[in-house]
Amino acid sequence: MIITRAPFRVSFCGGGSDLPSFYEKYGGCVLSTSIRKYMYLTIHNYFHKDQIVLKYSKTETVKDYESIEHKYFKQCLKDFNIMGVEVSSMADIPSGTGLGSSSSFTVALLHLLHTYKGEYVSKYKLAKDACEVEIDKLGEPIGKQDQFAAAFGGLNFFEFKPNGFVNVEPIIMAPQSYSQLEQNILMFYLGGTHSASEILKEQSQNLKAIDKAKVQQQMCDLTRALKEELQKNNVDAMGELLHENWMLKKSLANGISNPLIDETYEKAVNAGALGGKLLGAGGAGFMIFYVRPEKQDAVRASLSHLREMDFEMDNSGASIVHVDKENI
Repeated sequence: MIITRAPFRVSFCGGGSDLPSFYEKYGGCVLSTSIRKYMYLTIHNYFHKDQIVLKYSKTETVKDYESIEHKYFKQCLKDFNIMGVEVSSMADIPSGTGLGSSSSFTVALLHLLHTYKGEYVSKYKLAKDACEVEIDKLGEPIGKQDQFAAAFGGLNFFEFKPNGFVNVEPIIMAPQSYSQLEQNILMFYLGGTHSASEILKEQSQNLKAIDKAKVQQQMCDLTRALKEELQKNNVDAMGELLHENWMLKKSLANGISNPLIDETYEKAVNAGALGGKLLGAGGAGFMIFYVRPEKQDAVRASLSHLREMDFEMDNSGASIVHVDKENI
């Protein structure tokens, strides 16, 4: 048996600039961290060599690639030409909560299949190939930040060049500053569901009055400013810049937020949070807030109706957790 894992991510600033429609014209950048919540994939040889068994939220047993319903499994197993295996997936957090789960799945799956075939693969190639699977082959309307965050892990500044190259720059801070950042971010689960189609519909209407490119350029400016402040160990800058980034993101479409999100944000700020944002497309999922230690009890009390999740940053990225040598 082989087990791989890839972390989920929390994006702080710059989301949206990793879409080709933007970075191919202007270049983009995102500052994010992977967190210690993971997508796990396992593979082992199946008794019937002419079949594939897949276990996720449902179970599939098939004799050819075209019969596979799960599009990510279908594409990757077909690309690697692998049969006679059982593959299972598990996750610490449900999908659709704004933490990049589909890209974490793709990165972990590619790592799994390379390892099964006895092949070494670099983190950059894992991220690049995951982008190719999701964006080029499966036509997902997403950007590149999630795949690179899942593959590399850690707190990074990602720069998306117009030619498609992605520069990965770790944020270097003093150890105590890194710990302070980790301790000062509170993460809460809003629950609920959101309709991406409705958000996109509203966004397209609003774009008639909003210059989206200018807003995203401002978000990139904030991202570069955050990188510089963190590298100066000015950790509290995270609060102010998160707030500015969230105000800009909300201006792209009303559907990104809703009364619950606005009320939650207002309660947290009134209780002492310096800033925060929603993670994901909008309407549901997780929110994060930057809160100094002396205000954290008050913020928790103001949001006591929501489930808090421990915020811990991951440094490992895509990893091989276990290899049974007789499989490869």
